[in-house]
Amino acid sequence: MEAVVHLVNDTVEFYKWGLTIADKRVESWPMMSSPIPTLAISCLYLLFLWAGPRYMQDRQPYILRKTLIVYNFSMVVLNFYIAKELLLASRSAGYSYLCQPVSYSNDVNEVRIASALWWYYISKGVEFLDTVFFILRKKFTQVSFLHVYHHCTMFILWWIGMKWVPGGQSFFGATINSSIHVLMYGYYGLAALGPLMQKYLWWKKYLTIIQMIQFHVTIGHAGYSLYTGCQFPAWMQWALIGYAVTFIVLFANFYYHAYRRKPSSSSQKASKHATNGSSALANGHGKAEEPEENGKRQKKGRAKKE
Repeated sequence: MEAVVHLVNDTVEFYKWGLTIADKRVESWPMMSSPIPTLAISCLYLLFLWAGPRYMQDRQPYILRKTLIVYNFSMVVLNFYIAKELLLASRSAGYSYLCQPVSYSNDVNEVRIASALWWYYISKGVEFLDTVFFILRKKFTQVSFLHVYHHCTMFILWWIGMKWVPGGQSFFGATINSSIHVLMYGYYGLAALGPLMQKYLWWKKYLTIIQMIQFHVTIGHAGYSLYTGCQFPAWMQWALIGYAVTFIVLFANFYYHAYRRKPSSSSQKASKHATNGSSALANGHGKAEEPEENGKRQKKGRAKKE
């Protein structure tokens, strides 16, 4: 017990020390003064993962077609805005794509970059709705370990990034990821429009490939910075490398099962009857969605409206 008390005290003292080197510019920004709101939202997300399926167990799934269209295209707009702000502001600030230390100044471009990264952090909290919609639609197979791991960790880790390094090389990964999310949510938005869009969604598997390339680029970029002694916090670079490796392993496993492994005859038959054009492909959605016909369940009874 005494060892536990010492561990807690040391952790608290380390956190207090960490606050002394945190970025003072973002201290008063929403959600940034304390980690408690971010941790509380993440805990509520995990609680919903447990309670949601139990609540929906004996209920008809919600269709949520209009909601999904609005949500997905809204995420396209948000991620496009983030990518655009990061690109324009970093260019105006004369950022290097190979080595860019963090500047904690109040220069207009530096604040603009920090603001865009804050929106990027917020977007990771909004993305919890991906899981909420899957559960309300009873797409439980979509809520894989990769899906949950991605959503839960990104929100927390980007709070840390915003608190200590909201600038410098942090812009690099956020720019790439938000750009990919424009494509990804664009795909989901088109899929939500209905079966008529199916013929335009032939590029779904390439999104997974692009995401895997993203993780390799992240590792290479961080590794190069460490090798050259770039004046960007080394702890963040090592954290990025370790985090990216976990995603490479998980996404490679997903890609193999989704596109390389020979499907069984029953799964091939099921895929022929899928008409909603919204098979999951990336961002942690590890299995194809259950087949639907004109927005209705295959079982008897009608699905709930929005």
